[in-house]
Amino acid sequence: MAVTRRRLVPTAAPWARTAGYSRAVRVGDHVAVAGTAPVAADGSIAHPGDAYRQARLCLDITGRALAEAGAGLEHVVRTRMFVAEGADRDAVLRAHGEVFGEIRPATTLVLVSGFVDDAILVEIEADAIVA
Repeated sequence: MAVTRRRLVPTAAPWARTAGYSRAVRVGDHVAVAGTAPVAADGSIAHPGDAYRQARLCLDITGRALAEAGAGLEHVVRTRMFVAEGADRDAVLRAHGEVFGEIRPATTLVLVSGFVDDAILVEIEADAIVA
């Protein structure tokens, strides 16, 4: 039986070590990107109060994680957007559309009661398949 190698892409999120997770994991042709929050390089939450800019940062971080795993945004087949406030829905959808408008992955947007930090307005997950 062949052993499939797991390639882990680390995250700088301050709670990652405690929670025991990676930004992304690649197994074979599949890359799963964890729920990605708008965490700045210094560990702070970027763009407080601005769901659009937070979503764009989440998608930028996702793109970098995919690249580190040997994939690209064009390989994304599914995204999930988690939004804390219904009023931010359109801003998050606009950011998603700017990045994935031509790629058009299957997607879901869910309103949630909150995140690990109250300054987070949006988190985004992605799954990719590298053919």
